[in-house]
Amino acid sequence: MTVPPEEGLSLAEDFPEATYDQWQQLVSGVLRKTGATVPDASVPESALTTTLADGIEVRPLYTRRDGGGARGFPGFAPFTRGGRAEGNAARGWDIRQRHTRTDAGGTREAVLADLENGVTSLWLTVGTGGLPVAELERALEGVYLDLAPVALDAGAEFGAAAAELLRLRERLEKDGTQPAPDSLLGADPLGHAARTGAHETAPGLRQEAAQLAARCANRYPGLRTYVVDTLPYHEAGGTPARELGCALATGVAYLRDMTEAGLSLEAACGQLEFRYAATADQFATIAALRAARRLWSRVVQACGGPAHAGAQRQHAVTSPVMMTRRDPWVNMLRTTVATLAAGVGGADAVTVLPFDEALGLPDAFARRIARNTSTILLEESHLAGVIDPAGGSWYVEALTDELARTAWEHFQEIEGAGGMATALRDGLVAERLRAGWAERSGKLARRSEPITGVSEFPLLDERPVEREPAPVRPGGGLPRVRRDDAYEALRARSDAHLAATGERPKLFLAALGPAAAHTARVSFVANLARAGGIEPVHDPVTVDASGAADAFRRSGASVACLCSGDALYAEQAAGVAAALKAAGAARVLLAGKPKDPELRAEFTGAGVDEFVHAGGDAVALLTSLLDRMGVDA
Repeated sequence: MTVPPEEGLSLAEDFPEATYDQWQQLVSGVLRKTGATVPDASVPESALTTTLADGIEVRPLYTRRDGGGARGFPGFAPFTRGGRAEGNAARGWDIRQRHTRTDAGGTREAVLADLENGVTSLWLTVGTGGLPVAELERALEGVYLDLAPVALDAGAEFGAAAAELLRLRERLEKDGTQPAPDSLLGADPLGHAARTGAHETAPGLRQEAAQLAARCANRYPGLRTYVVDTLPYHEAGGTPARELGCALATGVAYLRDMTEAGLSLEAACGQLEFRYAATADQFATIAALRAARRLWSRVVQACGGPAHAGAQRQHAVTSPVMMTRRDPWVNMLRTTVATLAAGVGGADAVTVLPFDEALGLPDAFARRIARNTSTILLEESHLAGVIDPAGGSWYVEALTDELARTAWEHFQEIEGAGGMATALRDGLVAERLRAGWAERSGKLARRSEPITGVSEFPLLDERPVEREPAPVRPGGGLPRVRRDDAYEALRARSDAHLAATGERPKLFLAALGPAAAHTARVSFVANLARAGGIEPVHDPVTVDASGAADAFRRSGASVACLCSGDALYAEQAAGVAAALKAAGAARVLLAGKPKDPELRAEFTGAGVDEFVHAGGDAVALLTSLLDRMGVDA
């Protein structure tokens, strides 16, 4: 066998060079054949453009011209490619597990199990809604604090919690052992105000945090005082760029506090850690983490700090907003994609929320799966073996640029309003988050943003997963939302109806013609009905108006939906709709939306009340159906 030499080998040398214009012509030809609407005829690919949150448009093709200029190197300003020169290749990211139990014994048991099985640092909720501060030592009994960093989340009680952790560290030092670096005291006065609405206490807490930072900077190398937590804004419905804007504004406010307390700008930067949400939208997460580092480097540079001080330490947490209460097993897949994105994006620490996080306190199995998610990506997939693996992707680079530009505009708006504290107190942040969530809620309702197991492919007969109730978290400020909120409310109504009557509300599917004619729309409507907790009743022998009426009476349903192809609709739909109304149907639907307005008018006149089609408001439709079916709200 003769192996050709590799020198000069070009796999494309026998093919003519393709141009962007040629590709556009091909796209235009395909779109003409499909009859698709093209917003801009001079740019045919505009028909294939997708608009993300923050108004960022994603095109179907990116080329070298979209890659932008030089991005620098990992570990060097502007840190787009990573905050450390070696990236995560040296040791992978820090696997940080979150613990929210209020009892020291249960917390200690869970903590030790995690540390013995791959977790490398701890994130503890302390104070109101968490572990009592006085119980921190007992909860950490048996934990090697020289090996495992601890991150505290204590809300307004960060001072007391910090004093307790520092006491444990000092005792360790007296024994001649150096505590692990990268621990976090978790002071976030502005984040606490955002969560609770307690804006009047924020100035005092900010002063306390700055004084604590001054003490830590001089006494405890490697220990950070502040966390700039974007989860309050993410959980209130924030978009990626909006969250980044809030992070920048919060970080700047804390820099001001610390420098006024006597710290140098470089020392103040070393007291900050930034926490971001990682979602199952992997490219948005990757780009957001890269953009966050670039923007913070720009802030530090504008403040006159040295270039190396702009390296941002990042903690990524898999999004609570994306976690569902129904079919929670799917959350394992969501968190896996989010963790992959966080690692590729260059996060220094990653917390994988257990799949049952939305249901209460996670059990041992859920915590095991959560920690093993990172372990598999690190040890088996070798994800940390490459520095900035998304770097050089023209799409990722372009998306990073767009997110950075949009986030900077949000940051400037907040600063222009007087800074983060003022923007929170006066409602600017809440207003912007509310508007963004309203837009996203519309996409969720129309199922253009599908939720697997909830708005798509739900299981009505799934056994509920029950967990011990989680502690009530402090509230009163920004709301907490989840993607499944609207559908969960519908399913809860159905569950209550089932408990009260012994059966779920039903929707009769009047399938006309052979299976080839009606299967697609039967499947569509059945899937839609289940998303609202409505049981679809399908009688496959329905062939005519009389048969449909008889089958409807047997079904026990009060609402019916016609399902078939357009040709059979033209022949039979009007007669079947009239027969169903005569048989007592309170409401008659038709799957699809005939293009002919005269035909639609004929169907409406015969008794069709509504047309059910892709892109419609599923939540509004299902809500109205449950109302009509007599299901209590």
